[in-house]
Amino acid sequence: MLGDLGYSVIEATDGVAGLRILRSDTRIDLLVTDVGLPGGVNGRQMADAGHAVCPDLRTLFITGYAETAVICNGQLEPGMQILTKPFAVDALAARIRELMKD
Repeated sequence: MLGDLGYSVIEATDGVAGLRILRSDTRIDLLVTDVGLPGGVNGRQMADAGHAVCPDLRTLFITGYAETAVICNGQLEPGMQILTKPFAVDALAARIRELMKD
């Protein structure tokens, strides 16, 4: 979907591969991750690790779980948002535009 919207996309097969990309020299403007990931690292852990490397990293969590599954202490950090499945492509595009405008 992101490629169809005109974004350059780097895909990771699981959380561990995602961490390797985040810790590399690759420029990442937005992390889009599911909350539940294979490979022993969940989406929230990956986002937290990404923020350790790049504190301004914007993150969009995609989840089929309740929003509270991603939220720590009742709120997300600045630059983090949640999109709950199922969603329309227009909702994804709007959420990305909102995150990237800051």
